[in-house]
Amino acid sequence: MKNIKNYISTFALAVGLSFSSCVNDLDVTPIDPNMNTSDKALTTAEDFKSFLAQCYVGFSTSGYLGPNGDPSISGLDGGFSQYFRGLFHLNEYTTDETVIGWNDQTIKDLHGLSWTSTDVFVASLYYRIFYQISMCNEFLRQANTTSVSVPDMEAYKAEVRTLRAICYLHAIDMYGNVPFADETASVGAENPERITRAELFTWLETELKDIIDNSALANARQNEYGRIDKGAAKMILAKLYLNAEVYTGASKWDECAKVCKSIIADGYTLHPDYQELFLADNDKCTDEIIFAFQQDGVDTQSYGVTNFIIFASTGGTMDPAAIGISSGWGGIRTTPEFYDSFQAGDKRSLFHTDGQNKEINDISVFTDGYAFMKFKNINSDGTPGKANGFVDTDFPIFRYADVLLMLAECGLHNSSEVSEEQGLAYLNQVRERAGLAAQKSYTANDVLRERGCELYLECWRRSDLVRFDKSTTADYLWSWKGGVQEGKAVGSHMNLFPIPDKDLNSNDKLEQNPGY
Repeated sequence: MKNIKNYISTFALAVGLSFSSCVNDLDVTPIDPNMNTSDKALTTAEDFKSFLAQCYVGFSTSGYLGPNGDPSISGLDGGFSQYFRGLFHLNEYTTDETVIGWNDQTIKDLHGLSWTSTDVFVASLYYRIFYQISMCNEFLRQANTTSVSVPDMEAYKAEVRTLRAICYLHAIDMYGNVPFADETASVGAENPERITRAELFTWLETELKDIIDNSALANARQNEYGRIDKGAAKMILAKLYLNAEVYTGASKWDECAKVCKSIIADGYTLHPDYQELFLADNDKCTDEIIFAFQQDGVDTQSYGVTNFIIFASTGGTMDPAAIGISSGWGGIRTTPEFYDSFQAGDKRSLFHTDGQNKEINDISVFTDGYAFMKFKNINSDGTPGKANGFVDTDFPIFRYADVLLMLAECGLHNSSEVSEEQGLAYLNQVRERAGLAAQKSYTANDVLRERGCELYLECWRRSDLVRFDKSTTADYLWSWKGGVQEGKAVGSHMNLFPIPDKDLNSNDKLEQNPGY
């Protein structure tokens, strides 16, 4: 198969001929009853390849006709409803990492930790997640019943199952007890059943272990860049185990460590230069990037993913040309508390401070708060990306550094797979790349700090803060947490997002999360 980045334009035409899909409005059930891919449309191996492309592309774009044209889900703005832009909204603004100065609908409620069950941003990601799940389910239905000979079909199916697992990982993490359907469900026959968080954990664990052990999925580092392999599947499973106590009430530290050690055995290493992991040619960093969703300034244009991160982080006295873009949107900055978490000499501290105030007195003012310089549309040789209106920079959803930090965390929990001494060594590997001195001992707070400094803007911070019991509590306050400048605790129910009211109204099998 051609590299995904290179066949997006041909996919758009092919997919329009092969299937139609649209959620008519937000009153429909999230497992889309209008997902129709006729058997007659999928008549060749190339048709299935195009459908496979859609299962990938749905994470990177909003629809078929450009960044905001003909979005896949009607009733939602094609710009802000892109999958990873929604993921960024809910996992970054709700933490100490970011604030945004815009006044788009209820967006400031996110870092105020005051959203409700009618919040458009909460609903947007919810429907994106289940739209992607419905797409994957339909691919698997068609693949399991077709008479078309597709040489790589078993590998395609394994890739799609893994993409679906990413969606369900986000669902279990952010929404808890959610509607569930797999490829065996009858399309449009009835509303999907509610699955509890613990039940979904078990399903995901079983599904991922089967993919890793028994499927035709390519081994780690053996598929072409931008496509799923067993390294990515292992990362999803490791993340599931990392948060097992949050999801089920029972920890799985040994299991998490075992999977992480398996990923180490697959041959990944830390890329020597941290900044290069977030540049326009970061597709070269396959030593560390386990899986990335691709962006291309010409072929994969989106107002989400890294395009959003880079444009929204640029403003004030910053020079857009030096970042590889045409202009800035002046939105995203960091809190003083998060900035102060970086130690002196940390190479990962990539912020613009000139003309910016460290303190955030007014969230709406871009110059209040230091701006991010982590992601750029500049190649590692200093040349700009192919275009300045959209970026080439891929979004690395899974990186090897995260594996080392997960092992460090496991080492603090009496894991039989990794000792505290070994965990410290893993932690220090990450610190060494950052230019920091090795620590002689470490605590849970050290792990949380290193995870923040290493993985900021990569959509893991909210999950980390919840796991460390610092997301809603008074144990850790940051500027504008709870909607006040000095920060305040909020109700623990805010550790989960609500099920959107419109979905509750359309599916009587669902229940609202407590506190909403």
